[in-house]
Amino acid sequence: MTAQRLFIGGEWVEPDRGHYEIVDPAAERLVGLAPEASREQVYAAAEAARDAFPAWSRTPPEERARILDAAAGIVQRNAREYADLARSESGATAAVARGMQVAVAAARFRRYARGALEPVEQPLPPQINAAGPFGRAGVIGALAVRRPVGVVTCITSYNNPWANPAGKVAPALAMGNTVVVKPAPQDPLSAYRMAEALAEAGVPPGVVNVVTGSGSDVGEAAVDSPHVDMVSFTGSTAVGQRIGEVCGRALKRQLMELGGKGAALVFDDADLDAATAAIGTTFSFYSGQICTAPTRVIVQRAVHDRLVGKLAAYLARLRIGDPAEPDTVVGPVISAAHRDRVESYVELGRAEGARLVAGGERPAFERGFYCAPTLFADCASGMRIVREEIFGPVVVVVPFDTEEEGVALANDSDYGLLDYVWSGDVARAFRVAGQLRSGGVGVNTVGRNMEAPFGGFRKSGVGRDVGSYALHAYSETQALVWGA
Repeated sequence: MTAQRLFIGGEWVEPDRGHYEIVDPAAERLVGLAPEASREQVYAAAEAARDAFPAWSRTPPEERARILDAAAGIVQRNAREYADLARSESGATAAVARGMQVAVAAARFRRYARGALEPVEQPLPPQINAAGPFGRAGVIGALAVRRPVGVVTCITSYNNPWANPAGKVAPALAMGNTVVVKPAPQDPLSAYRMAEALAEAGVPPGVVNVVTGSGSDVGEAAVDSPHVDMVSFTGSTAVGQRIGEVCGRALKRQLMELGGKGAALVFDDADLDAATAAIGTTFSFYSGQICTAPTRVIVQRAVHDRLVGKLAAYLARLRIGDPAEPDTVVGPVISAAHRDRVESYVELGRAEGARLVAGGERPAFERGFYCAPTLFADCASGMRIVREEIFGPVVVVVPFDTEEEGVALANDSDYGLLDYVWSGDVARAFRVAGQLRSGGVGVNTVGRNMEAPFGGFRKSGVGRDVGSYALHAYSETQALVWGA
C-alpha cells in the first residue's frame, strides 16, 4: 500500500513526521496511510501559496474558468475510483459517495468555472461635487470592484471529503485566490486525489497545496501562518471558536460553517407523510452526520402521536449494513470514538426522562462503527439531547400547542443553521419562516437550492457562501473613484 505524500508548491513531498492509518469505518480495515506534516511544512505550503498568488490573481478569468472546467471533467472521468475511495474512508453509502460527494464536487468545479467569468465590478451612481477645499466642481465616478483576498486556508469536514473541499477551493480559485487545504484527519485521502485532478487540469504550482495530520497542530499552523489572509472552516462550533480567536488577533477574514440543531416545525395541517420522509433523512443521510439535518422535531400536539408513529415505522424499514451494498441505507459513523459519543447521548436521553420510541441498541455486526437510528419522544426543551448537536442518527420530538409556542421552541437554541416548516397553509409557513432565527428555512422541503446563500446565525457560523455568495465570500471589495 502506497503511503500518501503531501502536496506543496506543486510537488509531492515526504512528510516530516511519517504517516498515520486511515481506517474504513465499515470494515475496520486499513484504507491507506496519510501524511503527518510538521508545522514547518504547513508554513512552507502557505508560503508556496503566497508566492503563487501574484501570478494566479492576474491570470485572466477565462483561463481560470478553463482550468476549473477541466478539473470537473477529470473528476467525472475518475468518478468510480474516487467514489470507492470516498466510501471506504468516510463510511458513506455507495449511492451517497457517487451522487452527493464526487458528483457534487464535479458540479461545483463546473459552477465556479462559470463563476470565474461573473462580473466583479459594480457601477455606483456618480456624485456631483461643488468646488471646495478638495478641488474644482465636478462629477466623481465610482466602481466597487471585488478583488481576491490572498491566501485562503480551507479546513474541511469529514462528512463529505469531496463536496466540502470543492465548495471552498473552487470559488476561492475562481476569484484568483491561492489555497492551503487541510482536510479532516479521518478521511483526507480524497483531498489528495482532488489535488491531482487540479494539477492535471493545469493549476500552476503553489496555487493549491494540501497538508494533513492526525492531530490539531497541523490545522493550528494552517490558521496562524503569517502568510494566510483568510480561513474557511467547516466543523464544530468549539473548533470554530478557537479559530476565530486566532484570526481575530491577526484580523484575518473568516468564513465559518459550524454546528446545527435544525428545528423541524410541523403544524397540524402538514402533510405528515412528506414530513416523515424528510425528517427521516436524519437517520440515513451520512448516518446523521450532517449539520443541516432536521434533528429537533417540534410538532403540534394534535398530530404528535401520529407523526411519532410514522417516524417509528419509517425507521423500522431502514436497512443498516455494509455501505458498499446497493440496498444499504444507513452506514457506519466515522469512528469508534464518534460511535461511543452518539451512544452516550442515547443513554443521556434515557436518563433525562425522554421516551425511547425506537433504536438505541448497537447493531449486531462483527465489525464496523454502527449506530442504530434512534427516536426519542416526550422531550423537553431543556434536555441536553434537545439542545446539543449529537451529529448522529438521533431524532428528538418536542410537542407544542400554539404557533407562538412552536416558534419560541424552535428559536430556543444556541444554533441557527437550517430550520424547516411543514404546513398545508403556505401563508402561515412563510410567516413562521420569517420569525425563525436561522440562516435558511426549508418550507415543506429539506431540499437545497444551490444558488441560495448558506450559513448560520448565532453559533452556527459567520458569513455566507454557495452560488455567487461564495465568490463574494472569497473576495475583498475595493473602491475605484475618479473625477470627470
